[in-house]
Amino acid sequence: MSTTAKSYSEQADRTSPIVVGVDGSPTARLALDWAIHEAEAHGNPVLAISSWELPALASASPGFAFAAADMEELADICRKTLLAEIAEASEEHPSVQIESRVVEGPPAMALIDASKLAVALVTGSRGHGGFIGLLLGSVSQQCVTHAHCPVVVIHPRSGKSA
Repeated sequence: MSTTAKSYSEQADRTSPIVVGVDGSPTARLALDWAIHEAEAHGNPVLAISSWELPALASASPGFAFAAADMEELADICRKTLLAEIAEASEEHPSVQIESRVVEGPPAMALIDASKLAVALVTGSRGHGGFIGLLLGSVSQQCVTHAHCPVVVIHPRSGKSA
């Protein structure tokens, strides 16, 4: 590899974001904390993404109708949750640049799309393993399978001291 190519690659890695999925869950908070810590250590920005979508039942059943105001309320709740999580998590790391993005649609698709320009993608694991995990299809599993960059899956802490 030439010196010019290496310098460009290293520069891209420093300016490329660490993408993290934030949904207000405890493991998503751990993922956000991890992403901010890594971003600070390596000089990357963080792109925190939260997504919302109408429940499948709402779009498939004629008895369920959502007005534009309902959809805006869903987006607003998502945005408020994301901004609150970022504010709390970033208190100890003021030098880290954090961009927030609220996306309509499935969370895995939003994260996979953002991974195209990312140095890493971080998600929390809710612990749905085995048969239940196969039935539900987890966001973290979809990201591991389809992301365009390395993926880090953060598991919940057991609460036990080592």
